[in-house]
Amino acid sequence: MEGKRPEESRVTLTLVMGQEHANFLGNVHGGVIMKLCDEAGGMAASKHARRHVVTVTVDSMHFHNPVHIGQLLTVEAEVSWVGRTSLETRVAVRAENVIKGEVTHTNTAYFVYVALGDDGRPTPVPSLLCETEAQKLRFARAEERRAFRLQQSHHDKT
Repeated sequence: MEGKRPEESRVTLTLVMGQEHANFLGNVHGGVIMKLCDEAGGMAASKHARRHVVTVTVDSMHFHNPVHIGQLLTVEAEVSWVGRTSLETRVAVRAENVIKGEVTHTNTAYFVYVALGDDGRPTPVPSLLCETEAQKLRFARAEERRAFRLQQSHHDKT
């Protein structure tokens, strides 16, 4: 199986945030943003694996800035780490006030997915070809997050 570069998996979702996305304060619900992050991350993982994927976990999601009705929300995702059957995607979110030209980073999160074979069981995925120093650093940090997740999972079982 031939490896793939992170940019080959990149997915960008862009939506105007409307009333149906907001709470009574006029801010977009965090759950709406989380759903869009999972959709973008899942599509990036599927593009890399060329398989259906299911969400395994998401690291904590911290919202640094609110997103308001009328703003253009952009969610970008790409694969940052690959194991044998699992993939991690880095998902970054920006909100843009198109009238003022102001762009705000709202959050970044990491989602983990497992690729499924035709039998619905985990199946191997292509390796990740990290060429730049930034890609190599993201991969190394993803290894650290994976080790932490595995340690936490072990503690949860005891």
